[in-house]
Amino acid sequence: MKQKQLLEKLRESSAEVRNLFEKLYGGEGADEGRRRYITLTQNFPFDSGAGEDADLRLFTAAGRTELGGNHTDHNRGKVLAASIQLDQAAVAAKRGDGRVFFRSTAYPDVVVDLTKLRPDKKEYGSTEALVRGIAAELSARGVPVGGVSINADSTIFAGSGLSSSAAVEVLLGRIFDTFYGGGSRSALEIAQIGQKAENVFFGKPCGLMDQTACASGGAVAIDFADPVRPLVRRINVDLDAVGYALCVVNTRGSHADLTPDYAAIPAEMKSVAAFFGREVLRECNEETVEAKAAEIRRECGDRALLRALHFFDENQRVDAMTAALEKLDAAQGPASKRDAVGEYLRLVNESGHSSWELLQNVYSSHNAREQGASLALVLTRDFLRAEAAAPGACRIHGGGFAGTIAAYIPRTALQNYRKIMDAVFGAGSVVPLRIRSIGAEELHP
Repeated sequence: MKQKQLLEKLRESSAEVRNLFEKLYGGEGADEGRRRYITLTQNFPFDSGAGEDADLRLFTAAGRTELGGNHTDHNRGKVLAASIQLDQAAVAAKRGDGRVFFRSTAYPDVVVDLTKLRPDKKEYGSTEALVRGIAAELSARGVPVGGVSINADSTIFAGSGLSSSAAVEVLLGRIFDTFYGGGSRSALEIAQIGQKAENVFFGKPCGLMDQTACASGGAVAIDFADPVRPLVRRINVDLDAVGYALCVVNTRGSHADLTPDYAAIPAEMKSVAAFFGREVLRECNEETVEAKAAEIRRECGDRALLRALHFFDENQRVDAMTAALEKLDAAQGPASKRDAVGEYLRLVNESGHSSWELLQNVYSSHNAREQGASLALVLTRDFLRAEAAAPGACRIHGGGFAGTIAAYIPRTALQNYRKIMDAVFGAGSVVPLRIRSIGAEELHP
């Protein structure tokens, strides 16, 4: 649509438009979500090369929350994750000069010439690298990518573990595919394209969980046994219906200089697999690893062995968590619902203990002075023991080492929990999440 026509559509009071934004952001966030898209449309940078008469199209890419499977995807394990209401919103237009202009609120503008589609180490860690990497991978798959101008805004706060970079990747993938690939790529293919860009062009050895959850929508159980064709299964999750708020607590820890910490986890896990002549831990079994523990300690080190044991336990736990959520979805009476959610929360706590004790990604050993996530976990456990009338749970969220924890808080206790955490980590540190059904898509208001 042309700018004027699109603005008129976004401002309509129709049920169709209202329902779209409620689906994205919930009833309480629908009006603000609509205002974001109106502002992005009003301020679209036509002077960037798109031209005043350009057709504008709307896109979204969800952030994601990790429900289970902490650091298992890179060793072909199982994960449980979900798209959330915090997202990348964008207005985009096609252009004919083979350049990408990417503007995101509060960040410097990015301009990338698509005539060069090779990795550049000088761009590692940058948005330019992601733009170039997404375009390169689509081109390698036969999509003749061309120029676009993008005006974007993100509500995924930095260092949150909610996958702001993966959301950018799948947003770019969806925009390129819509304009130049006929919009035919599945959510999984868009996710794989994003992972390749992050691994090769951005310089971060991530797995595929973040991109898959951001692109897919809803809660998904993912099995990466076959990394080319992972199994993705939708799970219905409605924690509000059983009186719980899933929150992340932002400890304001910095993720700067943590890439070596992140990279060490898959590397150490794979070193244990290599001890047995295997590529990844999914090709090994826990009994064999434990039987060779003394030799693995000498060859790979104690931490590598502990991280391998976390992988095996966490992989099994994802199956149990998925079963508990499916049981909760099918439960009819209050007692059966209470049993199912109690089992799920118990497993969440087990996952948290394993990440802290075996995986060891709650704080960086290179900066032991900063342990905000550890403190948040202790305060949450103390709060749940002392003040909550119903059980709750908490665990490190996402990659770890800094940033956020996930907490399941009874809604009746949420206000008091916010007061305690805000006093330590600052106002607004507790952010309730809403699982949404829309991942990375073009929007049609």
